[in-house]
Amino acid sequence: MKTGYELSHLAALEAESVHIFREVAATFERPVLLFSGGKDSAVMLELARKAFWPAPMPFALLHIDTGHNFDEVIEFRDRTAARIGARLLVASVQDDIDAGRVVEREGGTRNRLQTTTLLRAIGEYRFDAVFGGARRDEEKARAKERVFSFRDQYGAWEPRAQRPEIWNLYNGRHGAGEHIRVFPLSNWTELDIWEYIDRAAVDLPPLYYAHRRRVFQRDGMLLADNRYLTLRPDEEFFETTVRFRTVGDATCTGCVESTADNPAAVIAETAVTRLTERGATRADDRISESGMEDRKREGYF
Repeated sequence: MKTGYELSHLAALEAESVHIFREVAATFERPVLLFSGGKDSAVMLELARKAFWPAPMPFALLHIDTGHNFDEVIEFRDRTAARIGARLLVASVQDDIDAGRVVEREGGTRNRLQTTTLLRAIGEYRFDAVFGGARRDEEKARAKERVFSFRDQYGAWEPRAQRPEIWNLYNGRHGAGEHIRVFPLSNWTELDIWEYIDRAAVDLPPLYYAHRRRVFQRDGMLLADNRYLTLRPDEEFFETTVRFRTVGDATCTGCVESTADNPAAVIAETAVTRLTERGATRADDRISESGMEDRKREGYF
């Protein structure tokens, strides 16, 4: 006769993430949650709220704003923070450009410039733990990450300096000036994220669902018409039905042709895809085979 009960796969992932949030709240003094308005940060926010309900979350939200965001995402970010009564901190890449701390390359993406802005915000607010929505299935450098990712006094990530994580035991020890990046969604996949969005009715920016949009093709990707991009002589706009699998800087985030206009339809599409969302739609990840790892060593997310 069987006793006890078994959690479903999704319930087990949820329980693991809730445990991570509570562990950080119990052991760190000044945590913060990175919130971009994307699907992963929206799920992460839902899990954080669940971890401490009915009390409010014991940390603020932080957005590293490139200044080149989709309007729908910024509207969703501000609306969500206001709806739940969270404190929203915005650190602007433009401020670092204006101050001469970084130099913007003409025609280039600002994604790499976010590192300086993130490290500045961590230092100014003295954050000792930073929640991020990275998942191991997204990209091979992220597959190497621990749940508690140790960063040195320069914010840099060194794979050989990471600590063992046995069962659900996490080592958050750090010295002055050091901090820990924490990834509660490490063991989730894109399919898990969408199944959770469907089950928990998580609100998302509308561009995650199929809609008509003016786009053009560049380097094998569909990029959306926006005020931050200029057509090259051999490119032209056309209109089609698309959705975004991930959102980020509008200058390097592509979309995919799709008719999936609700979570169930997106789940059906995601279940049969063989290419991760970053590999399919993020131009900045194509700079080299080790592009993401090089940026993480500099202090990137």
